[in-house]
Amino acid sequence: MIERESMPCDVVIVGGGPAGLSAAIRLKQINSELEVIVLEKGSEIGAHILSGAVVDPRGLDELLPDWRDQGCPMAEVPVTDNWHWVLSKGKKTNLPHLIMPPFMSNDGNYTGSLGNLCRWLAEQAEALGVMVFPGFPAAEVIIGEDGAVAGVITQDMGVAADGEHKGDFQPGMEIYAKYTLFAEGARGHLTKRMKSKYNLEADCQPQVYGLGIKEVWDIDPEKHVPGRVIHTQGWPLNESESWGGGFIYHQANNQIAIGFVTALDYRNPYISPFQEFQRWKHHPAVREYLEGGKRVAYGARAINEGGWQSVPKLAFPGGALIGCSAGFVNVPRIKGTHTAIKSGMLAAEAAAAAIGRGDERTELMDYDAALRDSWIAHELKLVQNAQPAVAKFGGDMGTIVAGLDMWLRYLKMPIIPAFKHHRDSEMTERADLYQPIAYPKPDGVISFDRLTSVAFSYTNHAENQPVHLVVKDMELQKRSELGVYAGPSQRYCPAGVYEWLVDDATGEPRFQINSQNCVHCKTCDIKDPNQNITWVAPEGGGGPNYPNM
Repeated sequence: MIERESMPCDVVIVGGGPAGLSAAIRLKQINSELEVIVLEKGSEIGAHILSGAVVDPRGLDELLPDWRDQGCPMAEVPVTDNWHWVLSKGKKTNLPHLIMPPFMSNDGNYTGSLGNLCRWLAEQAEALGVMVFPGFPAAEVIIGEDGAVAGVITQDMGVAADGEHKGDFQPGMEIYAKYTLFAEGARGHLTKRMKSKYNLEADCQPQVYGLGIKEVWDIDPEKHVPGRVIHTQGWPLNESESWGGGFIYHQANNQIAIGFVTALDYRNPYISPFQEFQRWKHHPAVREYLEGGKRVAYGARAINEGGWQSVPKLAFPGGALIGCSAGFVNVPRIKGTHTAIKSGMLAAEAAAAAIGRGDERTELMDYDAALRDSWIAHELKLVQNAQPAVAKFGGDMGTIVAGLDMWLRYLKMPIIPAFKHHRDSEMTERADLYQPIAYPKPDGVISFDRLTSVAFSYTNHAENQPVHLVVKDMELQKRSELGVYAGPSQRYCPAGVYEWLVDDATGEPRFQINSQNCVHCKTCDIKDPNQNITWVAPEGGGGPNYPNM
């Protein structure tokens, strides 16, 4: 048994993103005497944060009404210009905004770096007395004898790949709390355990995901229109019978954020979301912005796409799910920051009230009820069929069905029932049903290879530590993931983590895991057809170090 130091507090929050930091701020706003701890696995707040981002300010307005006047970096660039392109090969068509419900508008929104917003939120939290600890991932959940969550244990440091303790070994700390809020983002590894232990998904649809891949470019100032927002759909994904879309956001300092989201329910195991992104950049309408520019950052992250019908039970004894741990992304709007902030506030209010009553480690059903009666629920119900409509009917017809459903719900005339989901891992089909896809080679100017791209994520993991991508059954991986599905891990991973090589000694296939490349997107944990790969937290501070994503 490892001897560990322990620390008590009122509330411990796992994750320093918008939801976790907003919850911390709200707790201290309600009661400045509360002891609140935020644990963040990245080397600093914002290091692992990646989003487009166009932010609806509704959540910020409720949390910190004066945020625009307090130096918040998100206030720098309001949205000024909004376009939606339907792409075909070599052509684009502007989709009129008049056919979209009013709630789809980006008027009044802001575009910028979500990582920088989180850095600013952390400053506000610390000014209120919140203890923020970056570089300390929560590795285990403490379960009390009564079955309630009693806190978390941070990751041990200085463990060698073989499990032995190195000379600089430091055991993780036990942090005991009256309530634990899980704000890990999409597909959090502890959130997965809580969903399973407390059967939180018994009455909802399974969560489904997209993989968002993003770059930041410095572009020609003559092409830069601060506040311009462009979304695309159609090509190239319609050629591979998958779906998703791209974005181009003109942000501060002559920079644009460009990105591409591929829904992870695709059937063809030869699809490579990274390669689809590289293809998309060569569309004339997209390439026009990039020519003469320079890429300065790269990253990737899974995105919740299940919508309202995939929201699980939110509270359980001693704990609650907030933000993307629960899945509050508005898929057609491509927004989740405002809902994450609001969910953190609602959980904080419920936890503060419970502590004020003298309760500890109870089930915060007041939070669950408040959220289901909030504007989060109203907003997500309006768009709950957008993702499954496209998944069910394809890009063109699905967009029509989704648009019709959104209008009817907006007019309070819902006639289409809520569609269901299938887990992304279950959607992959056998490789013998498809032909490999011959993707164009990168030109090194507009498009790039994966390993070069990973260098622009500034990813780093300590040498000689246990692999944090755990394959439960290596024989199953060879027999099925390679033998049946032709090794899709080599293609769905945007960081080149997985390779199938031939072992020099035996001549047999060998599964190579380059865990040092991992950008913590969680795609492998989601898309592996056998659910045979589990992502767990590596040593603290490991992973990407995004400067302004």
